[in-house]
Amino acid sequence: MTTQLIECIPNFSEARRPEVIDQIAAAIESVEEVKLLDRSSDLDHNRTVLTFVGPPFAVEEAAFRAVKTASELIDMDNHKGEHPRLGATDVVPFVPLSGASMDDCIVLAKRLGERVGNELGIPVYLYEAAAVRPERVNLENIRKGQYEGLKAEIESNPERQPDYGPAKLGTAGATVIGARNPLIAFNVYLTTEDVDIARKIAKAIRHSSGGLRYVKALGMLVDGRAQVSINFTNFRETPLARVIETIRREAQRYGTSVHHSELIGLIPQEALVDAAVWYTQLDAFDKAQVLEARLFETSASSPQPKPVSFIEELAAPTATPGGGSAGAYAGAMGASLVAMVAGLTLGKKKYAEVEAQMQAIRVMAESLRKELTQAVDDDSSAFEAVMGAFRLPKETEEQQSKRNATIHLTTLNAARVPLRVAKDAVKVMELACKCAKEANINAISDSMSGFAMSRAALTAACYNVRINLNSLEDKSMGEKMLEELKELETKADELEKEIRKMLETRGRV
Repeated sequence: MTTQLIECIPNFSEARRPEVIDQIAAAIESVEEVKLLDRSSDLDHNRTVLTFVGPPFAVEEAAFRAVKTASELIDMDNHKGEHPRLGATDVVPFVPLSGASMDDCIVLAKRLGERVGNELGIPVYLYEAAAVRPERVNLENIRKGQYEGLKAEIESNPERQPDYGPAKLGTAGATVIGARNPLIAFNVYLTTEDVDIARKIAKAIRHSSGGLRYVKALGMLVDGRAQVSINFTNFRETPLARVIETIRREAQRYGTSVHHSELIGLIPQEALVDAAVWYTQLDAFDKAQVLEARLFETSASSPQPKPVSFIEELAAPTATPGGGSAGAYAGAMGASLVAMVAGLTLGKKKYAEVEAQMQAIRVMAESLRKELTQAVDDDSSAFEAVMGAFRLPKETEEQQSKRNATIHLTTLNAARVPLRVAKDAVKVMELACKCAKEANINAISDSMSGFAMSRAALTAACYNVRINLNSLEDKSMGEKMLEELKELETKADELEKEIRKMLETRGRV
């Protein structure tokens, strides 16, 4: 199966206590399959940006652990810094890389937001592509008034109600979570300490005040120099060189110039190549002329070993993938069959009356197929996280306590994935029933097969939820999940009776 890679770039309101950032970074690295790529701290901003990548479920888990650790170590009532901020973990963006889409990142953002709000009691706001309210697409609108302003309004102003979590701020503040395209954080220092000049330049270049599209900018004083702090939200449409040269010209108007610039976090190679091409005036340049690009192209075109199929992986004598992944795979097959039946009904005169309904079923089935396919990898990642927790050191009392807490946390997460599969499986069963009743009669056996696959997915998922919850010392933590399972199983029994009657009604044995 194609490995999906997601990038996560959380910003934390701390830089002056490196021991705190060490603990947050350790929380991220405690998740297997996640790679921490960069750590960038700014003392004046009192802000740290960490960049890590990995498959979706692992990145989501690492982000949650980082938010949790930051909430325990950073007190926003005592935080001071130049950069606007709302919380200990100020912002958590997800960015799609190889094999992943923006939709995948939106699902991650919403799932993490709900979990942070419910489990940590932190107000969460969704932004950029994940925003559910138009006015919250722009991060600046959410950050208005910063931590202090939000604390004064969140309980009384309906417009400041969070998307998840309580409408009340604790010392961890609020967290903004979203999905977006690659962003470049770039600071330009001027040869002056006059911060007013930096603010005027920032106003001239930022889009919200009539400047350049896809540019956000602030003027501030850092290390005794006026600084223009910039975020490039689309470097392809508004390249670095254009912005830097605009800053240079604006600075000259005020009798100053660019002293130096700095990059915060990571930058796509394409952005640097574009800047180099502009400054060197290589008008006929072809990006294939970059040595590393040519090497990568040659490597990619070399014969590759035949990929191992999921069925072969399942048969291998390894702990993952296992029954949970198999259940999710069965659910994905069920959703695929439902999508097929709906597709076979579309465009047929005989079924013109249900055309709109079948179009909707096909869209829903495709969405469920995608979610269940992703759950195949998520289930394996969740179980590997549990195994990793059991391998943590336990020599000291502190190590034992940390190990036990991690085991508890990862086991709960390992139950959540099959619970999500169970919910999706029942949704597929509902769609299969509708197809059996209204769709192309020649494909009714496929509707029934889709139902059977999703019923198998539900059964396997329920086994995995219960096994994980039974291993918890505190069984009360899983009571709500067990209640949800019972409701899903009852619903499935009703749907099975319904689809069998439909088979008889439509004259098939």
